[in-house]
Amino acid sequence: MSESQQKRTQKCISCGINITGTNAAAFKCPDCGHQIYRCPTCRKQSNLYECPDCGFTGP
Repeated sequence: MSESQQKRTQKCISCGINITGTNAAAFKCPDCGHQIYRCPTCRKQSNLYECPDCGFTGP
């Protein structure tokens, strides 16, 4: 996937909103390294997320 395609598909892993242009967090899954994006609201509320590649869950 090209970088421009990645930017268009950046969605919060917890709630699914498009996070492009927001103060979202981007980090790699602690288990497999898959890139994960979380919106500020889900981070603040400590909503759970699950890695789509390995199934790792975190707050």
